[in-house]
Amino acid sequence: MKKIGNYFKDFGQAIAHGDIWVKLSLIIMGAGYFGRKQIMRGILMTLLQVGVLASIFGVFAPYMSKLNTLGTVQREEIFDIVTMKKTVNNYDNSLLILLYGIIGILVIIAFIALYIGNIKATYRLQKMQENGEKLNTFVDDIVSFKNERFHITLLTLPSLGVILINIIPILFMVCIAFTNYDENHQPPTYLFTWVGIKNFVNLFTTSQTITFGYAFVRVLIWTLIWAVLATATTFLGGILLAQFINHEDTKFKGMWRTLFVITIGIPQFVTLLLISKMFGDNGIVNTFCSNVGILDFFKNIGLLNAADSFIPFLSRPGWAHVTIILVNIWVGIPYQMLVATGILMNIPSDQIESAKIDGANKFQIFWKITMPYVLFITGPSLIQSVIANINNFNVIYLLTYNYKTTNMAMANSHANEVDLLITWLFRLTNEYSNFKMASVIGIVTFVVCAALSLLTFSRMIGGDKEGVYR
Repeated sequence: MKKIGNYFKDFGQAIAHGDIWVKLSLIIMGAGYFGRKQIMRGILMTLLQVGVLASIFGVFAPYMSKLNTLGTVQREEIFDIVTMKKTVNNYDNSLLILLYGIIGILVIIAFIALYIGNIKATYRLQKMQENGEKLNTFVDDIVSFKNERFHITLLTLPSLGVILINIIPILFMVCIAFTNYDENHQPPTYLFTWVGIKNFVNLFTTSQTITFGYAFVRVLIWTLIWAVLATATTFLGGILLAQFINHEDTKFKGMWRTLFVITIGIPQFVTLLLISKMFGDNGIVNTFCSNVGILDFFKNIGLLNAADSFIPFLSRPGWAHVTIILVNIWVGIPYQMLVATGILMNIPSDQIESAKIDGANKFQIFWKITMPYVLFITGPSLIQSVIANINNFNVIYLLTYNYKTTNMAMANSHANEVDLLITWLFRLTNEYSNFKMASVIGIVTFVVCAALSLLTFSRMIGGDKEGVYR
């Protein structure tokens, strides 16, 4: 808050103590540079001002003026008996109103920041001139962007990319969560409007007609269980596999490592689609299990009903959950094995030798030295893995795209028992055009990811541990 206060305080001082050229810059942004004979900077700043103001009033203002309603004129087709053709009225498009309105607000905020910065810059030029300091020419400014201000040159395009690709879509999604944008309100044919927090209330509501609360709790629980198990199993499996392959008694280390790395070389979507076919109700795995008696064995021990003619690996809750986790182990362990191999090769040998001298066995060395070291090094990676698994669309969707729920409460919310928040969101948008609830779920997913990131980061890699492993 202090920095913000100083920012506007400096702006006020520039206006109060600035000369005529600084004050003219309040009207024409390039005036302060023209007065100091910095013609090119003055021209560029004036052209920028004209361009931004023209875009605000000529492009964005008509949309921004309708942001409060998101449009009132419905699209209508009228048959013109004179031309014998259909004509369309001058209708409102809620989607464009919201999108251009958001962009317009961002442009205004950026322009205000530029406007304030320009006044402060022209005031600094005044002070430099009063102190007899030499003012930079336009060529000097260009050269500075190749030298001392080169970081600005490098960061300009990435920053614009972040705004266009990340900030605007996120703001747009957040705004959609407060509207009734769904299959019944599809622009440009139909308008949608603001509904406040109604969609958030619906997400936690369970009734005869609205079952999002019922589905949300179950999908969220499975998402968290999946994220933890998927990360833990592949992480521990990768470390153990790396330990076994790099063990002094293991022969043909290169061959074993190559065999597991091959699974990384095969595109994941090919592997997952093939496995989904193999483990389908009429797939090759079910045929094999039926032929060798595994199907009958499961019936005898009560895991299957007597009427079942197949093992529901990917078509029934419980079975599908276990199958998904096991398949993910196969897909994820080789990558973690490569990561763990590089880490294990860099464990401080003096600590291991000291432990051996103190009489520690191999398990104690692994548990007390190897694991803490690996956890410290891979802490940020583990956090990223948990977040990635929360949003692991490929594994869940490609394995279970044929899954049909028999739970009517889940089906009423267009969810199923094996959905993650991200696949539920995708199903709502891609198959049912329920953008309002998908946006709400997207916000909830972001909150869950942010909370887990902060919690795990502070717990796992917080504190001063660097000196322990030097």
